[in-house]
Amino acid sequence: MAKVRSIGVFCGSRMGERAQYRDAAARVGRSIARAGCRLVYGGGDVGLMGTAASAAAAEHGEVLGIIPGFLIAREGHLDGVEVRIVETMSQRKKQLIEESDAYIILPGGTGTLEEVFDVVSRQQLALHDKPIVFLNTAGFWTPVIALIEHTVREGFTPQSLADHLDLVDEPEAAVTHLVDLMEKAPAA
Repeated sequence: MAKVRSIGVFCGSRMGERAQYRDAAARVGRSIARAGCRLVYGGGDVGLMGTAASAAAAEHGEVLGIIPGFLIAREGHLDGVEVRIVETMSQRKKQLIEESDAYIILPGGTGTLEEVFDVVSRQQLALHDKPIVFLNTAGFWTPVIALIEHTVREGFTPQSLADHLDLVDEPEAAVTHLVDLMEKAPAA
């Protein structure tokens, strides 16, 4: 692992039912910018992802949005940040993963779950050794972590994979945790 420069944020393109989710997304964006890291996200100006990116940009942080062209009419994109337009959702996810040194997973729906399991599977296959933190706002990720632990107990997932998935309750602590992990890691 190397020093964290870019943090990928996977989260919903909707706000969700709790104001806590929106607040946490804004705090993540501000914290990433204040840590001097670039926020990498799905490129839209909607939902939690738009909230996190807007908050980072408002702190004069570096932001990279990656969005398929066909989604721009639906999700928009932020002005004043770097936006990379790709053709497909697969290209978007691939670039999000490649451009990030670490990941924070905020609440989200099926798209977020797809990103989560892709990045976790890649880690299991030793395609990357990037830290993954689940921001467990209002206990949102507790059932998913329980499911992963169930797959470990049933012999389908190695314990080492579950050991690398961190659950953190506070946005600022999630960012600090990632930065600290990366700084303490031996150079590759």
